Amino acid sequence: MRSRMGKGPAGSQLTLYVFVAVLFVVGVIFGGLMVNALTFEQQQDLASDMGQYVQLMHGGAAMDRAAMFWERVFFHGKWLLVLWFLGITVVGIPLVLAMDFLKGVLVGFALGTLITQYSWKGVLFSLVSVAPPNLIIVPAILMASASALSFSMYVVKNRLMRQNGTLAPQMLAFTTTAMMMLLVLIGAALLEAYVSPLLMSWAAPILDASAAAI
Repeated sequence: MRSRMGKGPAGSQLTLYVFVAVLFVVGVIFGGLMVNALTFEQQQDLASDMGQYVQLMHGGAAMDRAAMFWERVFFHGKWLLVLWFLGITVVGIPLVLAMDFLKGVLVGFALGTLITQYSWKGVLFSLVSVAPPNLIIVPAILMASASALSFSMYVVKNRLMRQNGTLAPQMLAFTTTAMMMLLVLIGAALLEAYVSPLLMSWAAPILDASAAAI
């Protein structure tokens, strides 16, 4: 009975979630390793840019929160739209997987940069800057990716190979999931625009002092 349950829709969906999550984690590891692969000059430039950003945050630089919110909404919305489009094309599934890996690389590179430049203080800063929004963004992106994979697998198995089953309910379910994840990502954009800057302003003096000591 357990074997049959594992092969059902719920078990298949769980397998997809695990698969995209593992792919993301591999991307995070790869992104972290990329920081160490940079040349000394590239690391110096990165450190300089990071130091300037930290000083701006420490100085309480004014920023247009509303503009930042909409910029993040459009960014996440475009990412989600691409995932949805690739899912309905079926042949775009390898690109869906590539995007999950890329998302992991971006997160891993950001974390690796902070930790490489600021050691344990970089860990503290990442907990208030990189971690909070990504605790919302990453699960939403991975759920949308798993839904895209599930829809494409349904199309291949039931429409292309067997010529049976109805496509409309599956398409509706996939699109509904994407819209729900968009609402979640809008919430993440609010966090990025209105909460994260406050947290980073609080933590920036620690990194600024560390940079001054170096």
